[in-house]
Amino acid sequence: MRVVTWNLNGIRAAHRKGLDRFIDLIDADIWLFQETRALPEQMPPDWAPPDGHEVLWHPAEKKGYSGVMTCSRVGLSEVGRGIDTELDETSDPDGRVLHTEHGDLHCVNMYLPNGSSGPERQAYKDRWIDDMLVWSKRFTDSDEPALLCGDLNIAHEEDDIWNPSGNRKTSGFLEHERKWFTRLLDSGWHDLLRIHIGPGKGPYTWWSNRGRARELDRGWRIDYVLANAAARPLFKSAEVLREGGLTVSDHAPLIVDLDM
Repeated sequence: MRVVTWNLNGIRAAHRKGLDRFIDLIDADIWLFQETRALPEQMPPDWAPPDGHEVLWHPAEKKGYSGVMTCSRVGLSEVGRGIDTELDETSDPDGRVLHTEHGDLHCVNMYLPNGSSGPERQAYKDRWIDDMLVWSKRFTDSDEPALLCGDLNIAHEEDDIWNPSGNRKTSGFLEHERKWFTRLLDSGWHDLLRIHIGPGKGPYTWWSNRGRARELDRGWRIDYVLANAAARPLFKSAEVLREGGLTVSDHAPLIVDLDM
């Protein structure tokens, strides 16, 4: 089974830039898209979901903002939205978390807040990640396979960012955010890409549009597929398809293959 997480930086723009070509090329069973920034009725007439896939949208209430979408050709059942204890359509107005079930596999499609616009936004992000850490224990305590996938807006280690020394005061690489990520992994999540490739710089999944960051591969690794203990033995391989981050979005797709 192939699972892909990808922040599209706007699904309508990604569609214009060749998203369909990558969908055909990667040929995934489950797609977890973040930052779709659209309602289903806003999609252009020539857009269609991946062939053979069911689709579940969780857009933000604010038009043109945030939102996640999950597509699957191996079954798709909604379990919950947001990080509340019960399904509540109004509990996640930004469209940040969609929990789905695909046969024996649970997938959490997550777009974690960005704190770069100022202290108030960083404080919101900090409260959000604290709540999320508590909420995610339901999966690490479970014997059912689960993946937590998406744009988590934090580069965990120095290997996950091209310029660590110059970004220690930048949201997404703050010391307390990185310690939080360590606690997340210590709670029972496994970082599948890092497990597959081992230590070393990169590969990155996001690049700034400033300067020549994209061209020179001076990026951040902030997109993840994390597996709980039940899903870890199913893991086969993982890779980042950098080309998708150069042509379709400012993020690249992260591809994970499971033995399912």
